[in-house]
Amino acid sequence: MTKQLCVAALCAAAVVAAGCGGGNKSSSVGGSTGAPTGKAKTGGNLTVLYNSDVDFIDPGVTYYQYGFNVAYMTQRPLFSYKPEDATNAVPDLAAGPAKISNGGKTVTIKIRKGIRFSPPVNREVTSADVKYALERGYNPNVAGEYLAYFADVKGAAAATKGAKPGKTPNIAGIETPGRSTIRFQLERPRAAIVVGALSLPASAPVPRDYAEKYDKQKPSQYGSHQVATGPYMIQNNGKANASGYSPGKFIKLVRNPSWKRSTDYKPAYLDSITIEEGVDPDVGSRRILNGQGMANGDFQLPPQIIKTVSTGTKKKQLVVTPPTGRFRYIAFDVRKKPFDNINVRKAIAAAFDRTALRQAFGGPATGDIPTHFIPPGQPGFDEAGGTSGPGFDFMKNPAGDMDVATAYMKKAGFPSGKYTGGKTFLAIGDSATQQRRVVEAAQAQFAKLGFKVDLRFVKRQTMYTKYCQVPADQPPICPSVGWLKDFADPETILDLTFNGKNILKSGNSNFANLNDPKINAAMHKAEVITDRAGRDKAWGEIDNMVTAQAPGVLWLWDRQPNLESTNVNGVINKSLATWDFSYTSLK
Repeated sequence: MTKQLCVAALCAAAVVAAGCGGGNKSSSVGGSTGAPTGKAKTGGNLTVLYNSDVDFIDPGVTYYQYGFNVAYMTQRPLFSYKPEDATNAVPDLAAGPAKISNGGKTVTIKIRKGIRFSPPVNREVTSADVKYALERGYNPNVAGEYLAYFADVKGAAAATKGAKPGKTPNIAGIETPGRSTIRFQLERPRAAIVVGALSLPASAPVPRDYAEKYDKQKPSQYGSHQVATGPYMIQNNGKANASGYSPGKFIKLVRNPSWKRSTDYKPAYLDSITIEEGVDPDVGSRRILNGQGMANGDFQLPPQIIKTVSTGTKKKQLVVTPPTGRFRYIAFDVRKKPFDNINVRKAIAAAFDRTALRQAFGGPATGDIPTHFIPPGQPGFDEAGGTSGPGFDFMKNPAGDMDVATAYMKKAGFPSGKYTGGKTFLAIGDSATQQRRVVEAAQAQFAKLGFKVDLRFVKRQTMYTKYCQVPADQPPICPSVGWLKDFADPETILDLTFNGKNILKSGNSNFANLNDPKINAAMHKAEVITDRAGRDKAWGEIDNMVTAQAPGVLWLWDRQPNLESTNVNGVINKSLATWDFSYTSLK
């Protein structure tokens, strides 16, 4: 997910689990990194500090780690992930596991009874609400970003081709044979990936009779009028207006009066969560450390904060996640010269001191220097070469290798070993403090090979939705992008990001616009492999193929440092790779 991607933030994919309280302490940091243990306190308000706004408030559109964070508190997808388990989704809105039949071409799911929408809708959820939630993504006014995972549903291709603004298609392959049953009929044996995708927020029910009028508007206004099925809702005073959301300023989440604890495994200890936006990371970090009832949201902790806290008396307030399943890279638009030349791309990758970028981001606590794309802890990581990777010379030295770099520049037609084309290349980056520092460090790395880079900084949401995810308006360099796996399958790391068929006019997550026929064909073949070992092997090989193309400078496999106030009992969701506020409590 872009989600820092995203997301992931940037990406990601799901949240939540059973338990109650503190526990699971790391030997080097404080906080809880999985399912809580012990006794938790019910009640109170938690203030979460964000630097930026969410990408989209609409649960069917958000595709960024911290938009997911809101969606999983307010919505109930068919499946979701418990905090301590990033690899096995559990039933959420679904009443039990998916039933797969017809050689992997049919998926049948029973929906839990007794789940009701928040005010002003209030009625019980049916399978038709899940069907509409998925189909509305094909309405250009909504423009859902998950469509690739459902491409093999019968009728989905026609819905994509015939998409008309304001019109939500009826997709024949999404059947509702009963009020509590939904069935997916597939063209190919893609049940595994479809079931996995049903852990994403887009599978959370949306009532057509209420939402359709908002989806007819361009863009859809459902996000700011949404109803909830999760334990929390955006404050709306019982009316069809999310008064608790002011873009760029705040998101106020309160208890959903229609939610029943007996129907859900999430404890939802907090009475409310206030997301305060527009917070400077340095200022926000100090507020959390010295205040009460606060935690960080979307911003990276400044390097000096990490250094000071990790060795000082406030050490227990620092919580570092396990490997998140996210990679960060500087994407080249491979359609544009000279980045259409693979040897230029390899030269730049070889020249970069990637340790300098990591240091600008916060140092070793923020993650490891990659050797390929699939991150540690994810299916396919070992098959792609593990920590050592495939061994490409332009990726071997994390500190850079100018001999290798100049050799590739000469192969690209630059006899001096440096760029002499005379152009200045635009790079549009994330204005958040840590991202800005990384991009400024990258500018110096480009200069080593003679590349002049014009840096421009915008808010993260703007960077993605107006530039780096819109190929027609994309700059040659997108220096602040990354990807957080959507769920536990290597396809979710590589397919949307590097498959040519997934290049979209907007909401595009193939930031490099890579469209290599051999890679596309290998992905098409790997998509229908059903056994776990076979999938991991195939996608590990594809990872090597993508890495060989050098679509950008791959500089970090993430770990996520977080801060909590002393009276906060924070719980990390390993799948989402950030706080799980449906489990977090106050002490």
